[in-house]
Amino acid sequence: MELKGQRFSVEIADDRESQAMGLMFRDSMPPDHGMLFIFWNERQRSFWMKNTRIPLDIMYFSSGLELINVARAVPCRIQQCPGYPSDRPAMYVLELNAGKASELGLVPGDVMSLHLD
Repeated sequence: MELKGQRFSVEIADDRESQAMGLMFRDSMPPDHGMLFIFWNERQRSFWMKNTRIPLDIMYFSSGLELINVARAVPCRIQQCPGYPSDRPAMYVLELNAGKASELGLVPGDVMSLHLD
């Protein structure tokens, strides 16, 4: 996938099992990698960081691949982790290493491109 001219290799999470596991229990992620969650409908989304060891940018995208909002999420090691919600209904959620959204200068309305390679 591509954002602002930068390509990322992403793992796809498109079923309940892979979406529930996400990036949990990983100690690092290469700077040009991420995880793309694909849902079958557009609705309000909220992610949390339980058992996720990597600080992440959580980016919510509409069905048209437009950025809705970015949440800066920190690892959580307690039972009740905070949620990071979308500002409006989303169909895609992209997780990249924390700070990447700022580094790219992402703003709501920016468009993500998906590539099959």
